[in-house]
Amino acid sequence: MDFILWVLQNIALSPYRLGLTIANPQDWLFWENREALARFIYYGGSVEFFFVVFTTFLIITILGMVWRRQILWAGVRTLEGVANTVGRIASWAGLLMVLQQVMIVFLQRVFRVPDISLGPLGTAFTQDLSWWAEELKLYNAAVVCLCVSYTFVQGGHVRVDLVYAGVKYRTKRVIDMFGCLFFMMPVITLTYLYAWFFMWRHLVVPNPSASTDLERMIATSRVMRWNVETIGFSPNGFNAYFIFKVLIVIYCVLVFLQAVAFFWRSYCEWIEGEEAEGRYLDKDSMGDESEDLAHELHSGST
Repeated sequence: MDFILWVLQNIALSPYRLGLTIANPQDWLFWENREALARFIYYGGSVEFFFVVFTTFLIITILGMVWRRQILWAGVRTLEGVANTVGRIASWAGLLMVLQQVMIVFLQRVFRVPDISLGPLGTAFTQDLSWWAEELKLYNAAVVCLCVSYTFVQGGHVRVDLVYAGVKYRTKRVIDMFGCLFFMMPVITLTYLYAWFFMWRHLVVPNPSASTDLERMIATSRVMRWNVETIGFSPNGFNAYFIFKVLIVIYCVLVFLQAVAFFWRSYCEWIEGEEAEGRYLDKDSMGDESEDLAHELHSGST
């Protein structure tokens, strides 16, 4: 009973907390003030922030269910649009990774140069070849973290199916909604909470902790300073591994938003029936002519 009252109390306070946060950006966004930075770190992984997100999801979902379903469809289109946009941009990192690898091989094996410089003369960014070689990991991480939701929207993830394909259409939608609420959202929320403080432990000192309350966080802000991780695996190797920690947090946010979008889409398709399947779904295609040509080539080869 106490737990239920605690949950209801936090849900009731969430609109007030959100309004207070929006009305006072100087308290958490102006990082020249170390207390503002401490508040940002604390609230980013706090119970208060969780209930603000949860209450927002709850309100939009209830409005879409009992008042106007188009609200949910608008949310689906927006969130899937974000996933597609981020993924389509980030996917170019794969091409950059290939081009950079080819360039490194030629410069190292053919021209025997020790480093690479990028930028105008006088302000060029110069690093050892080993730095650029290790930096290729960043492109790979960007593709994995930033394209995960995009791949989900496009239906590109590998699935292990035991019962899903054999059940009815609306049963599939129920399974999808259940999976979003009881698997996808809880797991990615826990991952985010660990990733958030893991990231900040490589950006500031003293190292923040999830167990530290707001008062203690503000008290330690007096000695808080930036201490961005710049240690590489080799003396001249890539030394910006803190970016990987940032990408993990972004990954968690994108997956959570996609879980919300998929829940709303599954509910709308469950209510509206098979004619709603794939509605507003923006999937990539080679185009009709290219697909027809590929089909003809495949038919000719068989």
